[in-house]
Amino acid sequence: MQEAAHIVSQLREFERLRAALAAVGDAAYEWDLTSDRIIWFEGADAALGFPVSREAPTGEALARMIRSEDASIRRQRISEIKPHMPVCETEYQLVSIAGTAVKWFHDRARAEFGPDGQPVRLTGVIRTGQRNPSGLAESPPSYDPLTGHFNRSRLREALDHALTFSQRYELKGAYFAVGVDKVTMLNQVLGHEITDMVLVSIADRIERCLRASDVIGRAGGDRFGLIFSNIPENEVETAAEKLLDAVRSAPVDTPEGPVYVTVSIGAVTFPGAASTALDIMRRADVALQKAKQAGRDCVASYAFSEEQLLYHRSCISIAEQVQRGLREKRLRFAYQPIVGSETRAPVFHECLLRLIQPNGDILPAAKFMPVVENLGMIRSVDRSVLERGVAELAAYRDARIAINVSGLTTSDRSWMRTAVALLRGQPQIAERMVIEITETAGLEDLDACCLFVTTLRDLGCEVALDDFGAGYTSFRHLKKLAVNKVKIDGSFVRKLGENPDNLVFIRTLIDLARTFNLETVAECVETQAEADLLLNEGVHYLQGYAFGRPDMAVPWIAANSADGKVVDIAGDAIDDGFFGYGVAVPVTG
Repeated sequence: MQEAAHIVSQLREFERLRAALAAVGDAAYEWDLTSDRIIWFEGADAALGFPVSREAPTGEALARMIRSEDASIRRQRISEIKPHMPVCETEYQLVSIAGTAVKWFHDRARAEFGPDGQPVRLTGVIRTGQRNPSGLAESPPSYDPLTGHFNRSRLREALDHALTFSQRYELKGAYFAVGVDKVTMLNQVLGHEITDMVLVSIADRIERCLRASDVIGRAGGDRFGLIFSNIPENEVETAAEKLLDAVRSAPVDTPEGPVYVTVSIGAVTFPGAASTALDIMRRADVALQKAKQAGRDCVASYAFSEEQLLYHRSCISIAEQVQRGLREKRLRFAYQPIVGSETRAPVFHECLLRLIQPNGDILPAAKFMPVVENLGMIRSVDRSVLERGVAELAAYRDARIAINVSGLTTSDRSWMRTAVALLRGQPQIAERMVIEITETAGLEDLDACCLFVTTLRDLGCEVALDDFGAGYTSFRHLKKLAVNKVKIDGSFVRKLGENPDNLVFIRTLIDLARTFNLETVAECVETQAEADLLLNEGVHYLQGYAFGRPDMAVPWIAANSADGKVVDIAGDAIDDGFFGYGVAVPVTG
C-alpha cells in the first residue's frame, strides 16, 4: 500500500512538472551521451514547433538544426563540463526542418557522470525566446538584432573559447575583422534602410563561405568578426580571398537597384603573441586599417615588429597623459613674441602648448600633438582651446587672441555651436579673437571651410590662414575663403638669404595677400637680416627665434586684468612650430 502511494505521488509530481512545462512553453529532454539518443518530454513538439522525436531523435540530428556558429559554441561548452561544473548553458538559433522559420532558444542542462568522471547524460530544458506583437521571435541579448549573428560581446566570448581550445590542443586559429567599404557613402546616397539590407546580404554571403565550426558575429556598425578555430596558417590568405570574391562577385539587389560592394579584411592568427581575445580583436582592427589604406577590397595581416608594438603602446600612454592633463589643468602655454616688422617690438604672443608632467617635466606639443590628431582627440582639445580663449579675453580687456584649430574642427558642428553660444552678443570679446586655420584644411573641404569662416566673421571674429603657401592656394580659393590675415609658412622663410628662389615665392604670396588687403605674418624668422628682407617686401609682422624663444613666463601685466589682478588661465590651447595651434596675446603699455 505504501509503495502504491509513493508511485501515485510520483505520477502526480510528474503531471505537475509536465503542466508547468506546457504552461511556459518549454521543452524538457534527457540526452544519453553514450548512445546519443534524446528522450523528449511530452509538450516538446509544441514548444519547439516541429515533431522532435522524429526530426531530432539524437544529439547529432539536433546539432544539424542549430546554426553553425551556435553549434560550435555549444560543442565547446559541452566539452568543458566537469564534475565541479555540471551545469551547461547555451543560446542558439534553431532552424526548422523546412528551413524557413528561425527561432531563438536558451538551453540549460545538468550532467550526470560515470565512474571515470566523464559526463554520460544531460537532463535539461529548452526555453523559447519571448515574442513581440508581430509574432516574430526576438533575439537574445547575445545576438545582433539586424543580422541575427553574435554581437560584439558574444563574439569576444566565442573568441576566448577558440583561443583556449587552440592553446590546449596546440592548433592554429585565425580571426578576421571584415569591414564593409564606404558605408558612409552608402548611407548618404541610399539611406540607412538600404544600407542595412546590404549589410544583411553581405553577412549571408560571408556565412555561406564558412565551415560548420567557424563563427561569425557583428563587431560594429560596418564590421564583422570571423573566428576560424582550426585553420593552417598557410590557408588563412586563401580563406580571406574566398570571402573577398564572394562579396565582390555580384551586386546586392535592393529596391534602389543593384549595389556593388566590397569589403576589406584584417587577419590575425592565434595563439601567437596575443594572450586574450581583446588583444586579437584590436590587432585585427589595426590590420583592417592597413587593408583600407592599401586601397580596400584586399586583406592585410597583422605582422607588426616589436618596435612598432612599443610605438603603439607609447601612443596609448601619451593619449592617457593628455586626457589627464585636460582634466587636471596641466596643459599650459609657452609664449613666443610676434613683433611689428618696422618697430621690432612685441605686438602679439603666440601661446604654444606644453604638457606639464606630474613630476614637473615639460612635454612640448611636437611630442603629443600627432597622437592627439591620430587618435581623434583633437576636437575635445580644440573645444577646450576655444573656452579658454574666451576666458582669456574676458579677463584681459586689451588682449587680442589667436586660436588655432585643426582641419577637422572646421566641419565640427559641436565646436561651432559652442562658439556661437560663447560669442553671440559679445562683440567686445569676438572682435578681439582671431581664429587660425591651416591652408591645407581650407583646400580639403573648401565649402565647409567657407561656411566656418563666414559664421565666425558674422560673430565678429577675424580669421587667419596659417601655413600660407604650403597648399598653393589659388586666387579663387583665397577670394572664396575671405579670411582677414595670412601667415606665410616657415619653410619659405628659414635661411631666406641663402635661398633667393624662396624670396621670389614669398613676393608672390605677399602680392596675392595685398590684392585682398590682407595682413601678413612671417614665421620662423631667425636672423635680423631675414627680418630686413621681409620688411622690404612689405610683411607686417615677424615671428621667430630672432625675437624670442617660447617662454613659460606669462608676458602680460596686472594692468590688463579686468579687475586689476593677474589672471592665470590654465589654457588647453595647442601647439608649437610645425603644428601651429595656439593663442596669441598682445603686449600693451
